[in-house]
Amino acid sequence: MSEGTSGSDGEGGLSLRERKKRATRQRISNVATGLFKARGFDQVSVAEVARAAEVSTMTVFNYFPRKEDLFLDRIPEAVEVLSGAVRHRAPGETPLAALRRLSLELRDQHHPLAGPNDAFPDFWQVVIDSPALRARAREGLEEIENALSDALAETAPDIPDPALTAALIVAAYRSVYGTTARRLLAGERGEEPAEDHQVRMTAAFDTLERALTPA
Repeated sequence: MSEGTSGSDGEGGLSLRERKKRATRQRISNVATGLFKARGFDQVSVAEVARAAEVSTMTVFNYFPRKEDLFLDRIPEAVEVLSGAVRHRAPGETPLAALRRLSLELRDQHHPLAGPNDAFPDFWQVVIDSPALRARAREGLEEIENALSDALAETAPDIPDPALTAALIVAAYRSVYGTTARRLLAGERGEEPAEDHQVRMTAAFDTLERALTPA
């Protein structure tokens, strides 16, 4: 489970079966996260997670194809949310405007994807200590970049190079996120890092607008 929790994951319109599946997936992830934080990612097996969650190992893999996805379980959500903001933006809204709006909405929802929070250090220390998780995190950024590129290519024909545009957007997100992460890992807490994070995110979008808007 990614750092922090959020009550914003809506379940409206889902069938009882889908709600149960979502609850089972979250329970498995929560159990895995607790074990990984306590003992380290590489010291816990999928079979141990299954036993602690009272499900079969096959059930774990049905929800999480790779062990790394038990911990970095918000990667698919990040791919969907970011590319979805571009695909389903309002008429006349630019992709960057849609992503800027999404950033503010996630912040207002206190959503984990809004940026690092005070729960960040404990979570990401597990990632830092595991080469497998670090590799999966890098793959996750590539997945987000590819999904954004596809969404831009399909919905924004005026953008001449969707792949380059997507790469610049992800680089901006990564830079802002990384700066805040380093502050939190160094021991800073409270409102200031979160406020500075949003200021830098706004500045990043301003820079992207200037760089990507045709002269």
